[in-house]
Amino acid sequence: MSKAYDAIVVGGGLAGLTAAAYLSRAGKSVLLCEQAERCGGLVNTFERDGFIYDGGIRALENSGVLFPMLRQLGIDLEFLPNVISIGLEDRIIRVEPDRGVEAYQDLLVHFYPESRTEIEQIMQQIRTIMHYMDVQYGIDNPIFLDMKANQEYMLRVIVPWVFKYAAIAPKISKISAPAEQFVKRYTANQSLVDIIAQHFFKETPAFFALSYLKLFLDYHYPRGGTGTFVTKLVDLITANRGEIRTNTAVVAVDAANQTITDAQGSKFAYRRLIWAADQQALYRLLKAETIPDAGVRERIANRKALLAGKAGNDSVYTLFLGVNLPPSYFAEKCTGHFFYTADRTGQSSIGPIPYGQDRQTVETWLEKFLGLTTYEISIPVLRDERMAPPGKTGLVISFLFDYKLVKTIEEQGWYDDFKKRCDQTMLRVFDRSVFPGLQGAVEQAFSSTPVTMQKLTGNHEGAITGWSFTNQPMPAENRLPKIMNAITTPIPGVYQAGQWTYSPSGLPISLLTGKIAADQVLKDLKRIK
Repeated sequence: MSKAYDAIVVGGGLAGLTAAAYLSRAGKSVLLCEQAERCGGLVNTFERDGFIYDGGIRALENSGVLFPMLRQLGIDLEFLPNVISIGLEDRIIRVEPDRGVEAYQDLLVHFYPESRTEIEQIMQQIRTIMHYMDVQYGIDNPIFLDMKANQEYMLRVIVPWVFKYAAIAPKISKISAPAEQFVKRYTANQSLVDIIAQHFFKETPAFFALSYLKLFLDYHYPRGGTGTFVTKLVDLITANRGEIRTNTAVVAVDAANQTITDAQGSKFAYRRLIWAADQQALYRLLKAETIPDAGVRERIANRKALLAGKAGNDSVYTLFLGVNLPPSYFAEKCTGHFFYTADRTGQSSIGPIPYGQDRQTVETWLEKFLGLTTYEISIPVLRDERMAPPGKTGLVISFLFDYKLVKTIEEQGWYDDFKKRCDQTMLRVFDRSVFPGLQGAVEQAFSSTPVTMQKLTGNHEGAITGWSFTNQPMPAENRLPKIMNAITTPIPGVYQAGQWTYSPSGLPISLLTGKIAADQVLKDLKRIK
């Protein structure tokens, strides 16, 4: 046995870092194990030849979670404005607090004048959903508040909020149909449906997807990139004598003896374990047969069976570009966080993903898909002037893409050609539309695929927000009032946290479940002293 800890956290993404930060801050002995060479997971920033890129999420969403957590932990993180713009063909709007919905409505009516009445009805639904989200995320989450020190806030804000939320919660549950199906209730114009819905993961619930104009206003960009948040948490953990081991893959979990074993054969004991990594990996590595209680073994087997065959949510393909064009060239067209669709036709017009088809068919489908899909474009230097060499600009261009298709391409042996083809096609799409001259200004270009995401993060199918909404039943809690249950597992002494514990997930859910898991561990440790 190498060492024993009060708590071991497996997974150095934001959920694991949050849990370790709170446990170490409470004076507990903590070990955090991360299989990659550095922590952060889907939140990271890196530099290449003077260009600084965000390799995961493009900005940080507050949702009443991030800011109160930073205050509670005493983390000073400078944020810069993260104005979002939306473009379709030759028209671009900014999402502003005062008239974001109106601007978006005008954009859609311009391209679909024949559907004006239908668009007005859809926008009214979006306004209603945004109102619900105003209530749901309109307060600092009480989980990050000291109840005794914030009694006035609890009485003045939290108690009234509870009654407001109780009134809208049933209404939210009634709009949980997939966004595409929901929009189709108001229009038969498939192109319009696509342009509204193809921003989102497959079968994203309407209450979540159609609130995006509200959520966009809640994104913030840390000076220095999103990875600075990770650095702050790592520094806090180590300052509180927490131990972080990177390049440390866990290969076995022995719940009966409360130990984990890493790939080097080192064994570590824990009093409590928080699994903040891929959930299927936990049950794959668990030595359930050593647990003496037959009832516990049965519950573990049932949970493992529930997870079997479940799909991860969409992944992303990302192209990183360093270009010899000044930031002013891009600032004249868009903001530093930009969603762009080059063609109003809609990507459903090209048919389903060509699984099992020959290479030529797949390549033809890809060419059409890349011309019609919606891109998320991050231009860090438009938010932080230090993120690129003087007079130059770095771009991070991504689109939602399917892991299974890319994995098949890799197995067929034309993965590198696939990447080259995607990169070249994307450059042509932008060169002939919103960024003329981009193709000839490229100084560096490299890309990552859903397979890359899977290899780097260990996430099932390279998923970036946990489980796919297509799963029936959903193998995670998806009722916000029941989120405290999201951390539980059938394994004695083991809790879970992160994007696989709740659906729909994202950064706020990772932080929230990391904190909930840490709080539960602290209660357990106090009880078993």
